[in-house]
Amino acid sequence: MNGGSGKRRLALFPASFDPITNGHLDLIQRSRAIFDEVVLALARNVSKTAAFSTEERLEILTEVTKDMDDVSVRVFDGLVVHYAQQIGATAIIRGLRAIADFEYEFEMALMNKHLAPDVEIVFFMTSQEYLYVSSSRLKELVRFGASIDEFVPRVVADALERKLRNAP
Repeated sequence: MNGGSGKRRLALFPASFDPITNGHLDLIQRSRAIFDEVVLALARNVSKTAAFSTEERLEILTEVTKDMDDVSVRVFDGLVVHYAQQIGATAIIRGLRAIADFEYEFEMALMNKHLAPDVEIVFFMTSQEYLYVSSSRLKELVRFGASIDEFVPRVVADALERKLRNAP
C-alpha cells in the first residue's frame, strides 16, 4: 500500500471515542483503505467530561478493533500534532458531520499545519447513515432507556447500558 516508496503510510485518528460508534468504525475502515496503518489515539487529558475512563475506552477500543491487524490503539498526552510527529504519522484523520464541525476542524487544521507542516490533515465526510450520530446523543438515548444497537457495536451498547442506566 505504500506505492513502492518503501515508507509505510501511518495515519493518526484522534478522538475521545466516548464511546466509539459505527460512524467512527466507518471512518477507520475508510482510512484503512488509504493508509498502511491507523493509530487510534485517546488523549489522556481530555477536557470533556467522559462517561468512560481512559482505561475503559482503551479496553473497549481494543476489543472492537481486535481483528484489524493494521489498527492499533494508544493513549497519549499533549498536542495531537506533536504526537503524530512523535510516532511518524504522515496524516491526521478527522471526520466531518456538519458545517459546525467544518468550522472548528478547519481552524484546528490550520493551526496543526502551522505547527507541523509535514503532517497532512485528511478530512472524511461522514457517511449519510451516521450523519446525526454523536456520542453525546447516544449517551442521552441510553439514559432514557432507548436502544442504541444500530449505532454502536454490541460491546459498546452493553458497556454504556451498565454505565449509564440508573445513573443520577
